[in-house]
Order: sequence, then structure tokens, then C-alpha cells
Amino acid sequence: MDYKFIIKQRMEGYTLTSFGKNLQECSINEKHIALSKALMEEIVPPWRESEKKFKDKKRAYYLSSEYLMGRALSNNLINLNIKNEIESLMNDIGVSYNDIEEAEEDAALGNGGLGRLAACFLDSAATLDYPLTGYGIRYAFGIFKQKFMDGFQVEAADDWLKYGDPWSIRKEDEKVRVRFSSGEIYAVPYDTPIIGYKSNTINTLRLWKAEPLEVFNFKEFNDQHYDLAVKEKNDAENIGKVLYPNDSNDEGKILRLKQQYFFVSASLQDIVRNYKMNHSDFKDFSYYHAIQLNDTHPTVAIPELMRIFTRIEGLSWEESWNIVVNTFAYTNHTLLAEALEQWPVKLYKALLPEIYDIIVGINNQLMHELGGRGIYNSEAYQYEIIQHDSIKMAHLAIYGSKSINGVAKIHSDLLKDRELNQWYRLYPERFNNKTNGITQRRWLLQSNQELSNFITELLQTDSWITDLSKLKDLERYINDENVLRKFLDIKQIKKDQLAEYILKHDGVQIDSKSIYDVQIKRMHEYKRQLLNAFHILDLYYRLKEDPNMDIVPRTFIFGAKAAPGYFRAKAVIKFINDIANLVNNDSDIGGKIRVVFVENYRVSYAERIFPAADVSEQISTAGKEASGTGNMKFMLNGAPTLGTYDGANIEIVQEAGEDNNFIFGLRVEDIMEIQSSYNPYEYYNGVPGLRRVVDSLINGTFDDKGTGVYSELYDSLLKGANWHRPDNYFILKDFEDYRNAQQAINDIYKDRINWAKRCWMNIANAGKFSSDRTIEEYAREIWNIESTKQEVNIR
Repeated sequence: MDYKFIIKQRMEGYTLTSFGKNLQECSINEKHIALSKALMEEIVPPWRESEKKFKDKKRAYYLSSEYLMGRALSNNLINLNIKNEIESLMNDIGVSYNDIEEAEEDAALGNGGLGRLAACFLDSAATLDYPLTGYGIRYAFGIFKQKFMDGFQVEAADDWLKYGDPWSIRKEDEKVRVRFSSGEIYAVPYDTPIIGYKSNTINTLRLWKAEPLEVFNFKEFNDQHYDLAVKEKNDAENIGKVLYPNDSNDEGKILRLKQQYFFVSASLQDIVRNYKMNHSDFKDFSYYHAIQLNDTHPTVAIPELMRIFTRIEGLSWEESWNIVVNTFAYTNHTLLAEALEQWPVKLYKALLPEIYDIIVGINNQLMHELGGRGIYNSEAYQYEIIQHDSIKMAHLAIYGSKSINGVAKIHSDLLKDRELNQWYRLYPERFNNKTNGITQRRWLLQSNQELSNFITELLQTDSWITDLSKLKDLERYINDENVLRKFLDIKQIKKDQLAEYILKHDGVQIDSKSIYDVQIKRMHEYKRQLLNAFHILDLYYRLKEDPNMDIVPRTFIFGAKAAPGYFRAKAVIKFINDIANLVNNDSDIGGKIRVVFVENYRVSYAERIFPAADVSEQISTAGKEASGTGNMKFMLNGAPTLGTYDGANIEIVQEAGEDNNFIFGLRVEDIMEIQSSYNPYEYYNGVPGLRRVVDSLINGTFDDKGTGVYSELYDSLLKGANWHRPDNYFILKDFEDYRNAQQAINDIYKDRINWAKRCWMNIANAGKFSSDRTIEEYAREIWNIESTKQEVNIR
């Protein structure tokens, strides 16, 4: 029977039983749901077969508080190799596939690079036929939907589940109980298929939903205590409402801690339950399981598995600890001291007293071990897991894991040499590097079809889709002007498409012939969106003074969300939006620069921005960015890096050549040398034009509506604020060098072929930065799992 006919029949069946309508009568959202459910009928049988083939194999499990998955439809169709057939079917029934694609909400399960990395890893593992299961929380509203009002970020609920989630299956019979001091709740699993590209594997992302043991208290309702009747339900569901709830007070901190323990406990109970189905004891547990902690958020897994082993399964402490250490591995994602998670002892005692007792036992064991090595008193103090009434989660993760990895070479080196040096001296064999990567299936094949087709045409093979190192062969075209002009034509197509999308969604008209200078990433002081903003304002003032200044028109594009309680980061968003309002409405500068801060930046928006970008802004303070993955997505789509010598930028320029990128600013060793004597006033007063832009924060140029956020931002630069020193991220020191690098971009861009060569060298040398390579390293060097190539019929 014709395949398209089968899918259409299924869609018609779903629309009748789900919506009471014929297919043609349905809304575009309903048609999207029907198509997705019809496709799930194709996916579930091989998904079950894939589960069976890994039954007796060692498996890896990824514990992550977030997964920034993006939309599923196109990604699944590409990986199943049926996208053309489905597009044809939609055309046959008079439906725009693009409209169907746009109807899908981005899964609101993540925020930044941490969550997107997890998503790329799942894609790569399935493509390479490795058994990797993801565990996390099924957030009802994600982090938030971002709006701008008077330039301020305003948070609204991101109701991504309002039309349902056709890609997940509720597994009611596999729910587990999670216990807090205040009572028990259910963790109900929802499974989503992770489909490998033309592979024999469909892995699983299992997300837990928090539900009460008693949904409705009839007695309280009958007694007219209506709020109490649903209190247990509300309290349970609050755990999975929002990613990273505001934790500026103890109530928020308790909710975050509940989230962490909830998904970790549920996941470990699930893993142990499955193991016990086929084993009578736990001596082989670490042989069959490798559990990766994605940053410190799931570190409570270490004492929780100790609790399960010692207090439920009856194992000795020594045997349990040996299994735990040989099961867990820890990925560190940050060099920021304030981001190395710590929890107040009082919260653990109040919420998780049994877990706290086990952490005390682990800490005592560590101190005893250190004593055996001749490490005592003040020297031992630097290792303690419990310090000053705080639990140091990074210390717990390191002590309880067999592997500790950074995510770029410089990051891993800094962990060993500086941030975690005492631990490296104690356990040098545990430390290693795994440079991050991205999946080329989503970030080139799916998001940039024009460039993908061109690459396949030049290489005369599409093998690069699963072996990105093949891109190296593109170097032979570096002097072929026809190839370079074709690349520039493709870039222009993507720029035109983005300009149209920005106009539709953000109401800002931009010049698609201008340089697209892009900074899209989580909003944080160390990422230095403020440095970018200062340069834009300086350029604007210089244009006002000299309207005939010779510059290539430039469009500065921002996309970022600031955490709801991170007021200084939110002040930077307001500042950039105020600059945009000033610049975009001044006819004196002749449209030579434009600024747009896209609203509600997310994966589906990113898929349009990366292919269109001309310049990749990666300007974090040196030594602060662990790796970055946005830099890799820009590189893969042919945008040179404007960045500091930091994170994966270093490896990018090592691969593609520093001459083909724009590196500026202080390096790690420079910062270490000057930080004790650094005086920002030297640059505030000494760098031409700088004082003028900094003073715009306080001299009435812009209006923060009486909130005081601009003066606080100004003080953070010149006086210091909170625990930070003045200009803690060296914005004023790096400003002039950054401005010079921006001028170099302006000058070089004018020679279009020369510019295209720089872009082309970045594409040709992006092979290292595939998450396929990263996953191969995890699988081989940390998890010790094997790829399975048994035949599974996807269709």
C-alpha cells in the first residue's frame, strides 16, 4: 500500500477521534498533532525493538536538569529519511508543510548551552547506535516566554503543552514514589523517542512529571475547604512547573532542591528497578551502568544511590561506595565560583534529612581517607564537602565519581591547574577533557538546506552528515571564485529569509545587505553583551559626528533571556533595547546601523539566525566561558568568530586559523597578572569615546523608569557591587581592542571574495566540533559502552 496513503488515513482517523472533525476542517495545530501521532505509529515498533537489542548491554544514562530539544517534527523526519515524502503528502492535501512546522511549539525544557548540549548528545548517541537514555523533568512551562515592555524583559508562562505533546508517551505503570520530609509524591514518566539519523537505534528521553498521591481530598472539599482539597495536587505539581524557579529566598531554594532530588531519585529508582529484573545482586551494577552528571544539578544522585543501596537493598557502605564511584561521572560546565553550586545545610536537614545524614557519612569517609594520605586540618579543609553550613556539590560530585571532565581544552586545563587543583593533585587519573560538540543534522542539514545541498554537491557524497571530518575536503575549493560566490549567494538567501522573519515576528525592518553581527546566548555579565552594547553606542556617536564615515552597513542582532531574579542582566537587556530605540529611529545616520533584540529567543529562532550570520560574537571574559557551542554553530554555517581567546574559541582558531577569525582582548594569563591592581578608571578616562558611552547610563540619555538599574550597572563597572570588584569582567579594559577588531571586520568585509575565503575555511575545518566526535569520546573513554549495529527496520 502507498506509504503516503497510510499516513493520510491515520491522520484522518486521529482528527475524527481526537477533534471530532474531518482532516480538512482541522486547524493547523490540530493537523500538526494528527501528523505527529500518525508518525508515532511508525516510530514505536522499531523503538521497542531498539530497546530490546540493548537489553543485555552496558548502557549510559544522562542526568540533566534541562534539555533544549527544539521542535521535533522536521528533525524526526530528516533522521527517518522521509521528510520529502511527508512534504509531498502535505502538498497533496493542500497544507503548507512550513505552516505545519511553525505550528509546533518549541519544547520548553531548557534555557542555554547546557540543555542544548544534552539534546545534541542524545541525537549523536542514537545516530551512532550507542545506548544512551536521558533523564530529566517534564516542565509544564519551561523557563518562561520572554516579552519586552518599555525595553524591559517581562516573563510570561510558556504553555508549550497547550495543544498536547504528540511525541511523548505516558508510562503510568512505571511511575515511582519520591519521598521528602513533608511527604511522598509520584514521579510519572513520559518517554520521547530519540531517533538516530538513518541508524538502527531509537533511544529514549524519559522526563518525570510530579503528581500527588491523592489528586483530590473529598473530605476537605465537602467541608468547604476548597483550597485544601487540591493543596496536595498543587504542591506536587509546583515541582515541575518551571525550570530554574527564582531562588532569591528560601522558598525558591527549597523548590529548586525539590526539583533536583525529585528527578534524580525517580531516575535512580527506575534504573535499579530495571537492573533487578535480570540480576539477583548488585556486584555487576557498575558493569552495566554509566551515569553522567550534567553539571552539579543532579549531584544529589550520589548520596541517593547510596541510600538505595544501603537502606533499601541492604548492601554494606563499603560495597555501595565502590559501586557508586565506578558508576558516576561528572561534567563540569563552569569556571565561575558563584556557579559552583552550594546548598545550605539547613535546607537539606529540613527537606532531605536521610540524604543529609548520608552526605555527612561521605564527608567523614573523605576526611578519614585524607588522613590516611597525611592530609589534615587546614589542608584537609579545602576538600570538605560540608563547609560553613553549606554543602559543596562540586566536591561531592568529584569525590563520588570516577571521571571529571571539562568541556574545552582550556577549561579542563584551568580546572586542573587552578579551580580544582587540590582535587587534581588528589585524583589526577580522574580528570580529562571532552570538548563540546553540536549535531550537524540540526545545525546544518536541517537549518541550512541550501548550504547542505551545496556541500553534498561539491563533495559528491552526503557522508559528512554522519562524519563531519569530511568537510576538510572543501579546502580544495578555497581559491575557486565560482564556489565562493555561490557560497555568498547562499548566505544572502539565508539573510533575506531572516530579515523577513524578523520583520514578521519582531516588527523591525533590517537591511539584508548589511553585515549581520550576531550575539545570541544566555544573558550573563561574563558573556559581556554590555561590551557589545557599548561599542554600538560608540559607533552611533561617531556616525552622528561624521555622517560620511565609511562603514559597511551593520545590523546588530541579539537574542537572550535573563534569569528572572538576575536584575543586572535584565538591566543590560533594557539598555540594549533603549540603544535600539535610539539608533533605529535616528534618520541622521542613514540606516547605516540597526539594532534588533529578538523576542523570546529559542531553538527554532536560532535555526534561522545561525545560517544568516556574518559575524559570530563570542566575547566572554577570558577564562570564564567553559566552552560554548554557539560558536561552533556559527562556524559550521560560515561565520568567522569575533572573540576572546577563551573556551572553544581557542580550538576553533587552531582548526580554522587565527587569520580567518578575529581574536581580541585579554587572555587568561593577562588577567591573572593585572587583576589585583586593575583600575577601571584608567580606561574610563583614557580611552577615547568610552566615558561618553558609560556615562549614558546615568546622564539622562536613557530612562530606566526610576528603577535605578542603570546607576547600579554603572556602579558595578566603576565602584564594584555585591561581591564583585569594579569592572569584574574587564569590559572597559577590553573595549578599545574590541573596537579595533570590529573595525578590522568592517575593512575586510568589503573584499567579498577575501571574506568568503575566511568563511569557507571555517566551514571546512568545523569537523572536530561535531557532537558525534564528543559522544565517541565519552562512550570509549568514560562510559565504556559499545555501539550496536543490529538491523532494525525503521519503515
